[in-house]
Amino acid sequence: MILFIGAFAIMIMSAANKWANDASPIRSVDTFDANVESVQLDHGRGIYLVSIENGSSVLIDDDRPHLIGSRTSIERVTRDNGFVFYRFVS
Repeated sequence: MILFIGAFAIMIMSAANKWANDASPIRSVDTFDANVESVQLDHGRGIYLVSIENGSSVLIDDDRPHLIGSRTSIERVTRDNGFVFYRFVS
């Protein structure tokens, strides 16, 4: 029972954190060239491993298909609260 309550509390805290990040305004958006390295599909959504031109790699969750090995542009989005995430350019 304690394990169940602990898991539920963690889920609530995680959801509250996501809501706070979604509500925070965007401070900056930077665009980078990148290569799509691999994808893990999950119920119509893909989690893409993308390597940026400076040598680092990031994971991007997207529901649009992207060809493995293709060149693409991605954006690094920074919110006012300091939260950073990456997305494919629309």
